[in-house]
Order: sequence, then structure tokens, then C-alpha cells
Amino acid sequence: MASGLKTSTLELLKRFNKSFPQFYEQFVSSEIQLQNLRLAYRLYKTGRAAIELKPEGGKSALHFAYRNQSFLLSDIFGVLAAYGLTIHSLSLYGQIKPPMLVFIKLIVSRGSKALSEKTAENVCRAIREALGGRFEVEEMLAVEFNLDAGLEKVETEFYVDPVFHLPALVIEADNQPGLFYKVMYAMWLEDLLVVNANLLVWRGRTRLILYLLGPNESLIPEYLGHKIAESVRGRFLGT
Repeated sequence: MASGLKTSTLELLKRFNKSFPQFYEQFVSSEIQLQNLRLAYRLYKTGRAAIELKPEGGKSALHFAYRNQSFLLSDIFGVLAAYGLTIHSLSLYGQIKPPMLVFIKLIVSRGSKALSEKTAENVCRAIREALGGRFEVEEMLAVEFNLDAGLEKVETEFYVDPVFHLPALVIEADNQPGLFYKVMYAMWLEDLLVVNANLLVWRGRTRLILYLLGPNESLIPEYLGHKIAESVRGRFLGT
């Protein structure tokens, strides 16, 4: 827990952290915990999704916070794909108790460089428009990608994580355009809620571990999880 904070802030942070999975307070830095608390307060005050895209370390950092819903990541990653952005890292922390907020940080670039101020503004606007149903992500992507094409060399695996005590889906595939959108679109079709994510990109392969809740924000029993893994793999392969 962060030191040097007012007692009232520490108490608020403790109550805030109780809405996340058990690992959150132990494994997530105090800096990120406080940042997420500030974003939650901004959400509370404005009632609108918190979206920021600013330069960071030669690339751009996208910060996002909103009420978690199964279509959310499909919209966000669809917009990023439509703008031709490369995703370098992903941090995602979702609550498993009301109000079920999700906090995302993505490091992105275009041509290995930070986005221009104008492009950053356009991306943020497009994400907000997509969430409001005024930006048809799939229609725009269809111009750039064959959305019906299957993914290359994709594998999926389901397990219940013994540390985080959450259902997890491992997805591994060759790097290819629109990969993240197709993954998150499949999560939406399966009505799955992503509450944590780990990303590894290595030697032309992308490995995603998605920690999930099922329909109606429920835990996923193991027998159903294996069926979901097979169903998701079938969607990726176009079968």
C-alpha cells in the first residue's frame, strides 16, 4: 500500500481495491492503484468513459476506464486496428464486484513512433464514438482486412488459475493484422468479460492470457471453459 498518503485516501483506496480480484492489491503497484482510483473518480464525476492518449517513452500510452462490458474491448481494439496502430504492451485490471469498472493501459505506436497530437485526438474520438454506437468499427475494418479470414497457427487453452483464482484462457497465434480485434471480438461473441490480461509478443508470435468472467459476470466451471476454448479456436480458424 502506498505510503505518505492521507489516512482518508488510504481508507478510500482500501475500499476501492476490494472490488478487484484477490491478486490486485498484492501484485499491482501503488502507483497504478492510485491512478485507477483517480480514473474511477473522474468517471464518477463526468459519467463518461475516461480516455487519454499521450506520448510516453517514444511511443504513446492509451489510458482508458469505463464500466466493463463484453463488447468494450472489441470496440477499442477495432479502432486501434482501423488506425493501423501497433500494440506493444497491455495492462488491464477489471473489478469483479460492482460497479464492475475496467482500467486499461496500452502502449501503441504508428511506424514505431508516438502518435501525432491530431491522430491521438482522432483515435480518442473514434473510441468514444464506437462506444456510443456512432462509429461502425466492423464496417471500417472490412475495408482494410478480410475479417472472415482465419488466424494462422492459433492455439487456445483453458484453466483455472491457482494464484488468481480466476478462469483463464490462453490464446497463442502468429502476429498478423487485426489479431487483437479478432480475439476481442470472439470474447464478445462468447459473452465473456475480461478482468485481467497478460501479453507476450516474441519471435513473431503473440501470447495472450485473458482472465475471465462468464455470462452475467459469473465464474466459469472447468468443463464449460474447455468448451469455450474449443469454440473460440473454431472462430479463429474460421470454422
